[in-house]
Amino acid sequence: MSFTIIGTGRSVPPLAVKNSDLSKIVETSDEWITSRTGIKERRVLSGETLLDISEKAALAALKNSGTDAKELDLILCTTLQGDYITPSLACMVMERLGAECPAFDINAACSGFIYALDLASSYFETKRAKKILIVSAEHLSKFLDWSDRRTCVLFGDGAGAAVLKAGESLLALSLRAKGNYSVLNIPSNVPPTPFDVSGGYQKKQFLTMNGQEIYKFAVTTVAEDVISATKKAGITADDIDYFLLHQANGRIIDAVRQRMNQPESKFPVNLMNYGNTSSATVPILLDELNSENRFKKGDLIFMSAFGAGLTSGVCIIKWGY
Repeated sequence: MSFTIIGTGRSVPPLAVKNSDLSKIVETSDEWITSRTGIKERRVLSGETLLDISEKAALAALKNSGTDAKELDLILCTTLQGDYITPSLACMVMERLGAECPAFDINAACSGFIYALDLASSYFETKRAKKILIVSAEHLSKFLDWSDRRTCVLFGDGAGAAVLKAGESLLALSLRAKGNYSVLNIPSNVPPTPFDVSGGYQKKQFLTMNGQEIYKFAVTTVAEDVISATKKAGITADDIDYFLLHQANGRIIDAVRQRMNQPESKFPVNLMNYGNTSSATVPILLDELNSENRFKKGDLIFMSAFGAGLTSGVCIIKWGY
């Protein structure tokens, strides 16, 4: 017993920050950003909270699945950090929805949605849940140094959600982690206690990233995951109908596609509109395709993500309610 995705949803902030807008606050241009990343604009939280867009994405997924919040047996939220350190974003979403079930957060960086699918699968396999809500929501803009053109142009805010029930759609799922904090990290800015003599306190909580190392890790890892996951599922890359890859950089997606010798039509992208929304990229893309009725029953969908940690995850499902 594994799971079937029975509903999806998404929500992004209304404020769209275009590349031309960024060129007014940092030394960059639309051509520079687009040619290196494929990103044209990103959504940024301004008057809303992360909880607000998480609730909207969750409600959309519940409606799409025909599920009442009180039917949920578990709520999982994947996020780098909610609006509060505590309580968890999941508990706040539960309160907004009026649900009556356990709820907690997962931080696996950009791989969070795949990690949540793996955890949900274990709940179904042990018959501890009949319906589970996953919400992947990220507020990356609050962690960015908006004077650093290498990083501030890459990320955006958003939320994607999915409702799962017990089923037989899962064909393969695996997670990996390779401990490395230096390649991509966001330092804590919690003030030290009067007894802390470590000297490690940093007032600025900015994201830092080694783009070249992330690129090499991503391309190599995703290509390996395609081979291992399809082998586990008893299929080949040619059998996959859609590759839903983490929307971090257009160059990464294209490099993976070329390695797999697959057509562009199998690799839908939306990063030009949202940038990298961390763990929310895959479920946002999943909902866009679902809402456009792009999926047919029986379609094989490959989902893959990679991120800080370094973490990675891959999942193959057969679509069909």
